[in-house]
Amino acid sequence: TLWSLSLLAAVAVGGPAMAEDGEWTALFDGKTLEGWVQKNGTATYRIEGDTIVGKTNEGSPNSFLCTEKDYGDFELEFEVKVDDRLNSGVQIRSQTKGGPTGRVNGPQVEIESGPAEAGYVYGEATGRGWLTPEERLIPHDHFKNGEWNHYRIKAVGPRIQTWINGEAIEDLTDEAIYETHPSGFIGLQVHGIKKGTGPYEVAWRNIRIRPIKK
Repeated sequence: TLWSLSLLAAVAVGGPAMAEDGEWTALFDGKTLEGWVQKNGTATYRIEGDTIVGKTNEGSPNSFLCTEKDYGDFELEFEVKVDDRLNSGVQIRSQTKGGPTGRVNGPQVEIESGPAEAGYVYGEATGRGWLTPEERLIPHDHFKNGEWNHYRIKAVGPRIQTWINGEAIEDLTDEAIYETHPSGFIGLQVHGIKKGTGPYEVAWRNIRIRPIKK
């Protein structure tokens, strides 16, 4: 039937959720940082309109605003705008080494002005560097500098897929990182900066997530 064909097409392209998957939930209510906690660093996070704005603090290591809740298999969407001179990222399935106040570590989806590596996956504090294989780590210009960019991240089992503004960027299957990081928090990164530079800002809005059942 027409409905069946449409459903199959949607599944083939990673389209609308199947009935058994969870509903979308907003991670940011647009008013408070309830459900979030800062880990590492001294960058500041504030609410400005309908956005979360992260601002660098000279001399600070990488800072992360993290969900109090952990997520395993999910689809995550958000919009982000970043200063051209600032590196950022969003942690997924991440943890802290040595307890709640320890070093944030885990997969990070890159955010940076281009042409560069936005959308590829880095192993923050994992000792592995880029999780995206070097041969696929090709700079691109799908990230619109100085504008809002729509990210979509899908993590199911060892597979992590990313899109920026509707363009497929990464499709990574990494059994090793999944073994150590099968679930964890979502974290909004403000990268550390060199002495005598900044301040720089990165802003996020329309952050939402839905669980996926295998």
